[in-house]
Amino acid sequence: MTGIVTLTAAGAIDATYRIATLRRGAFTRAESYTREVSGKGVNVSAALAAGGADTAAVVVLGADDVRFARCGLTAPLLRIVEVPGATRVNTSIIDAAGATTKVNAPTPPLSPEAWDAAISALGAELAARTDPWLVVSGSLPELAETGALVDLADVRAVARQHGARIAVDTSGAALDALLTDPAGIDLLTPNAEELSAAVGRPLGSLGDVATAAREIVSRGVTTVLASLGADGLIAVTADRAVFARAEAPFVANTAGAGDAALAGFLLGLTREPAASADPLTVAAASAAEWGAHAVAHASTIVAGPPVGIRALVETTPDLSRVLTDEGEA
Repeated sequence: MTGIVTLTAAGAIDATYRIATLRRGAFTRAESYTREVSGKGVNVSAALAAGGADTAAVVVLGADDVRFARCGLTAPLLRIVEVPGATRVNTSIIDAAGATTKVNAPTPPLSPEAWDAAISALGAELAARTDPWLVVSGSLPELAETGALVDLADVRAVARQHGARIAVDTSGAALDALLTDPAGIDLLTPNAEELSAAVGRPLGSLGDVATAAREIVSRGVTTVLASLGADGLIAVTADRAVFARAEAPFVANTAGAGDAALAGFLLGLTREPAASADPLTVAAASAAEWGAHAVAHASTIVAGPPVGIRALVETTPDLSRVLTDEGEA
């Protein structure tokens, strides 16, 4: 089985509060509270493991929280790069209506020594696997005292050394930097807003999204998997576009849904296909099902694979379909 190694260069502790009503400026006592080691790559690896994949999560964590991390459910997956101090905390507040309000802590800078340690850990995990994938997920930190983001050229080099394909799920300045030279990236997973910013125009229809994704593909990316919120997702290559959407049984927490969808796509892409199966179609369906499965979880970490969730897949989608306010950008 293909191994999948994730990199979370800015690990986090996810704190989730459930409340009745969120009122700005008012005191509110939470009905429940959970705390777990997270960061997008950790979430991806947790979903991959739930789907039966061979995976490891290289994650940068503050020394103050390493003991906590080693006692959690994801502990067997973690390959911790320890840095001084506390890990940043990302907070989700979920009200009784199911709306999720998120506040993410800023990404702290990373020392050159810690970045080198992360690259070394990636190399060790990739070397232990056959035909691996490397997933770079989440915010990228600045290199301490430089003001510049850590250099993904280091990640590409270690991936090439071990014959790994690369998937990237990031945003902001890190995504902007990557898009100046994305050649060699096998999978890029923007949401509609990020894709809109990348091409510099609004995206109001499925066709707009497909066209924008294909522009990114033309720069050297093999596949763009664009998530469209409740509208579903679309996987785009140079000559194909496959749309998929799945209904969640209910919505408990939208945080982490994109991570689960990325894991689902990779699970679908790397599993042994049936003789007549089309890998892109299988992967898109799997991504939609895992994303719908994730929003029904109270935490950002999914437990077990989707059960009873089936995606609607269109291999020749209606590109004139107008996106909802949630899906468009």
